Amino acid sequence: MSGPAPAALVFDWDNTLVDAWPGVAGALNAALTTFGHRPWSLAEVRSRVRQSLRDSFPGLFGEAWERARDVFYEALERTHLQHVTPLPGAAETLAQARALGLALAVVSNKTGRYLRREAEALGWSGHFVTLIGAGDAEADKPHPAPIRLALRTLGVAAGPRVWYVGDTALDMQAARNAGVLAVLIGDAAHDGGPARAAPAVHLADHAALQDQLARLVRA
Repeated sequence: MSGPAPAALVFDWDNTLVDAWPGVAGALNAALTTFGHRPWSLAEVRSRVRQSLRDSFPGLFGEAWERARDVFYEALERTHLQHVTPLPGAAETLAQARALGLALAVVSNKTGRYLRREAEALGWSGHFVTLIGAGDAEADKPHPAPIRLALRTLGVAAGPRVWYVGDTALDMQAARNAGVLAVLIGDAAHDGGPARAAPAVHLADHAALQDQLARLVRA
């Protein structure tokens, strides 16, 4: 790719930097079965969970959504730190980006307190200027509010020198809405593929992301 080297990288969390889906699936299935729904397979959870809880649960549970939310959080509280695994190359990407002097943040649709606990458990909190989760801004992705909040905290302006790195079409939409570069990582097979996501830049994995960062910074 051509263009300016990034000044800041803002990452999605789940399936971008970490695999935490088993914990999410367990908590979601606790809520589903409590309210008479069939449980979802892990593959279904990966392919269907995109929006934040406050945006998705009313559609799933109707008037019972707040009680379902409480069941979900109770289950997640017990187990989520047992199910957080860095994706291959993610730790190296963060170390490289910091060595290059890039400002780093996370914007996720995972509830903020769980996001920050997971980063702390991995020893990654120090990499990021801010970690913004669902509920931390006035709206959640794909609304631009959480990315804009991250940019204010980073002290950088929206534009092509800010990369939002994510794994879904919703992430790419959020990046475009916020006026930053939409960078898809992975094959997005769980979300209809790269064509559906329509990123500005598509990178196969963290090794490819590291290569791009090194080349652009050298240039």
